[in-house]
Amino acid sequence: MTDTPNGTAADSADSGSSHGSGPFIAAIDQGTTSSRCIVFDRDGRIVAVDQKEHEQIFPKPGWVEHDAAEIWTNVQEVVAGAIRKAAQDIPGFTPADVKAIGITNQRETTLLWDRHTGEPVHNALVWQDTRTDTLCRELGRDVGQDRFRATTGLPLASYFAGPKIRWLLDHVDGLRERAEAGDILFGTMDSWVIWNLTGGVNGGVHVTDVTNASRTLLMDLRSLDWDQDILDAIGVPAAVLPQIRSSSEVYGTATIGGLEDVPVASALGDQQAALFGQTCFSQGEAKSTYGTGTFMLLNTGSTPVDSRNGLITTVGYRIGDDAPVYALEGSIAVTGALVQWMRDQMGLISTAAEIETLALTVEDNGGAYFVPAFSGLFAPYWQDDARGVIAGLTRYVTKAHIARAVLEATAWQTREIADAMTKDSGVELAALKVDGGMTSNNLLMQTLADVLDAPVVRPMVAETTCLGAAYAAGLAVGFWPDTDALRANWKRAAEWTPRMDGADRDREYHNWRKAVTRTMGWIEEEEH
Repeated sequence: MTDTPNGTAADSADSGSSHGSGPFIAAIDQGTTSSRCIVFDRDGRIVAVDQKEHEQIFPKPGWVEHDAAEIWTNVQEVVAGAIRKAAQDIPGFTPADVKAIGITNQRETTLLWDRHTGEPVHNALVWQDTRTDTLCRELGRDVGQDRFRATTGLPLASYFAGPKIRWLLDHVDGLRERAEAGDILFGTMDSWVIWNLTGGVNGGVHVTDVTNASRTLLMDLRSLDWDQDILDAIGVPAAVLPQIRSSSEVYGTATIGGLEDVPVASALGDQQAALFGQTCFSQGEAKSTYGTGTFMLLNTGSTPVDSRNGLITTVGYRIGDDAPVYALEGSIAVTGALVQWMRDQMGLISTAAEIETLALTVEDNGGAYFVPAFSGLFAPYWQDDARGVIAGLTRYVTKAHIARAVLEATAWQTREIADAMTKDSGVELAALKVDGGMTSNNLLMQTLADVLDAPVVRPMVAETTCLGAAYAAGLAVGFWPDTDALRANWKRAAEWTPRMDGADRDREYHNWRKAVTRTMGWIEEEEH
């Protein structure tokens, strides 16, 4: 990358550089829309990648399902494809050069399958699925969303896996009896992939890792074990649950063609994998992934921090027998989706990249603020009666000012999450490591640095989710000696430092928060 007015490039080889003869680590990323396999070298650079999308199934409004059998077929295909591409591109490469396989996955997506036949009993219920809304309200009883928060770090919400298990047990004929008899296995997608990868009905290992278990609403954050009282309350038999293991250890060995006997050695939920891939190993280090929405995680060290400011407490990762590392997580519903909206619904730009060009034609937002509460406000407000507003409009405002306000909306929403994290943890944000598609927008990156009053850093390897899974697997088999070696691998592509005057920042933040208040309570009780 060349230097730009908005960022300073660091000297480093990019991921397309020549690669040595190995050895290598493979990572499987079983995501919401696709599965892929990436092969990495010892420097953490991409050697080969293969990817395949799977069907999104929408049986009813608010219901989202995946065919787990299709996903497993696709996983096998992308692993074979990545190995084949590596063999084509690297002289002398053989599958024996792959020393471990890591797994990362869409979180909270819930599957039950028959341990004897390997057949799913129903399509997987995807994390976006809202069919358990009513059940969650019933489970909340007089306490509401916070009934299990002290133990699990999570609000009682349809997002998480525990209520989804209960729904399947209640709605698939005879399933509860089979589950209580020990014939049914539950897993998030990491468990499904690992079980099949290590043999399936012929001795497959039924495990999950602490990061995925921490998203079920069933795990005690402190003991890192399933909580029997919560299992009883939600109605989930312990017999279906996988063993909870660390994020970085050998669970078993692969049995699929081409990678027989290769250790399967890591599992991390996708956002935690990105935290790990960004080498956020110290308390106070944070990463934010900018896609359709945005997920920001802050490493809070070896103690879980209870959130009183609208965040989720989660396990960041656990390496072998080391103490677990915890994180606070904040989610923003609409970031990249707002740029898509400008393009597709409004027609104000023809490509996503054009938003930056348009916004750079003006010096500021012209007094306009855009709060994209299209489906309510997520963290730190969690108000589903809010709707989007553009505030501060005058005749002076042009579409270029609106474009600027669109980019600032992502920055200010990030600032609100960062402030909530600081209030909860007492840890000031030292720097923000960023990844995801929106990070190619240099103006947005500079705006982030300005509103956060902290450096914003973009890494050389953008595929931080897969990289995190590869790093954790490599640590487990001694491919890399320690996390210091991983830090040494991390290469900066660009860094932005704050340039905004403090008084300007405070004024703009005040105006942003004033605009946020205008979104609240738009949907009234009878409409709701």
